[in-house]
Amino acid sequence: MQKIDNFVHSKVSDFSSKHVNDHPGYEYFRSALTPSRENPRCSIASYKIPPLKSAYPYHYHTFDEEAFYIISGHGIIKTPKGEKTVGAGDFLFFPANETGAHKITNTSESEMLVYIDFASYHEIDAAVYPDSGKVGVWGGGINKVFRITDAVDYYDGE
Repeated sequence: MQKIDNFVHSKVSDFSSKHVNDHPGYEYFRSALTPSRENPRCSIASYKIPPLKSAYPYHYHTFDEEAFYIISGHGIIKTPKGEKTVGAGDFLFFPANETGAHKITNTSESEMLVYIDFASYHEIDAAVYPDSGKVGVWGGGINKVFRITDAVDYYDGE
């Protein structure tokens, strides 16, 4: 990676990859492409999803927007409008609300699904998981997931 002032030039292959395989059906390799810095406004990452796996459960964000550009492979994108086949060259945009709910799954039995994830970034975001009835709060030191049915009254415990 070359860095000149605030400009960064590098190849995707230059970045280290984080492997996440915490639950059956979900697995990915993520390479952060934007430099780590205080108060970022965007995040760009390369994802590789192994055959017959998904990166994340079906969800939408309340603040952060995302866009995917599929580099190679093929899969299914689940959205509120149903499921659609996606492949190399497809560009997908997910607004920060329930209409932007999404889940990408690699449908190949032998090749990786590779895409670039462009995301806006807010200090605090909430992600809603409609299929499992959960909400995740990310940022501000919280980084936790809660069941929506566990909601309490605003003044509970005061």
